[in-house]
Amino acid sequence: MGEGGRAQLARHVAARLREAGHEAFLVGGCVRDRLLGRPVHDRDLATDATPHELRKLFPDALEVGAHFGVVLVRRDGEEVQVATYRSEASYRDGRHPDQVRFEKDVRADLRRRDFTINALLEDPFTGEVIDHVGGKADLEARLIRAIGEPRERFAEDHLRMLRAVRFAAELGFQIERNTMEAIRELAPAIRRISAERIRDELSRILTGANPKRGFELLDEAGLLTEILPEVARMKGVEQPPDYHPEGDVWTHTLLLLGELRQAPLDLAWGCLLHDAGKPLTQTFEDRIRFSGHERVGAEIARRILERLRYPRELVERVEWLVAQHMRFKDAEKMSEATFKRFVRQPGFETLLELYRIDLAASSRPLAIYEAVRKRLEALPPEALHPPPLLGGRDLIAMGYAPGREFSRALKALEEEQLAGRISTRAEAEQFVRRVLGSPAT
Repeated sequence: MGEGGRAQLARHVAARLREAGHEAFLVGGCVRDRLLGRPVHDRDLATDATPHELRKLFPDALEVGAHFGVVLVRRDGEEVQVATYRSEASYRDGRHPDQVRFEKDVRADLRRRDFTINALLEDPFTGEVIDHVGGKADLEARLIRAIGEPRERFAEDHLRMLRAVRFAAELGFQIERNTMEAIRELAPAIRRISAERIRDELSRILTGANPKRGFELLDEAGLLTEILPEVARMKGVEQPPDYHPEGDVWTHTLLLLGELRQAPLDLAWGCLLHDAGKPLTQTFEDRIRFSGHERVGAEIARRILERLRYPRELVERVEWLVAQHMRFKDAEKMSEATFKRFVRQPGFETLLELYRIDLAASSRPLAIYEAVRKRLEALPPEALHPPPLLGGRDLIAMGYAPGREFSRALKALEEEQLAGRISTRAEAEQFVRRVLGSPAT
């Protein structure tokens, strides 16, 4: 059904509610994004109908938050979330309310929401926008402002501090002064939030429209030190000006993030953490050096991503990106076989893009990048992954007894194929005999 289908389903649900004598308004991000001229995705409805009344009107709806009066109405592959007006109180864990009360006045519902721009109502039939919290003025002023007292909103759900940063970066807004002051004051409380929820917000910032702005705001708000101290440690770490005229490691990293727009998550984390090992490896010799920083950084990247409970596959990809990002300095001197092994690794295109962004952030020439790209494009797929000329069974047929030497011989044979020195079965058999000697009789 697409976007039009979701809008149609929302009107259908709202019509059922109003026919039954209830209020029904679009609320939240769908209203905000329409007013900003952005794509509208999910459509959420708020109503004074109680959960019991919702179940009677929509018996097939899925209850996704029975305690909060939230149901999902589905049709033709689309869904609309419908929530009963509610107020909340006493958030002892900094996330879940200990008390929920269903309300008949929508203004009570709006007061428990996070930011004014997310608490606008819209009539789903006329498009009229109803504003009880000053959200329209904040949209025009491009401000992220907490509803009511900011410290109360952030005490209710500490994750809202990260959401404020994400919305500001995504929309190109500023965080209103009192709201920012409250975040700075309460920043240590973010550590009470689960790693998974923090992970999801960081992922959205990194893959969003302006991750550079997002991380500048995380730093400004005092959240960076709390959730990513390894990244905050980059600030003030001086680099050799001949290689990095842009400044310290933090400045360089921000410039990498500034090259990203809706980037893949592994590339975004690779850009953020590629120099994470520099603060721990900095030495002052003939010039400032960071020997082995890629190895140290890969270990730091693994620890961070495991701490944030990312899937193993992503952890391994980012760890590999960080560990490999310095190999390009030797690319032009690589033998044919070494180069082929390098570029045929899974994820190489992402690594190459990380290298390009790394160069751009330091205003360095792209000569090596272009040379690698040109050399790679000249290689046909079969040159990178030549079909094996011999296997274990072939060696047995040649009279050799299975053993650890098989692996060594076949690996050496593949090396010869990659180098272009062997291309036929006869040449392969001759090579194996040289490596393994004559088979025992």
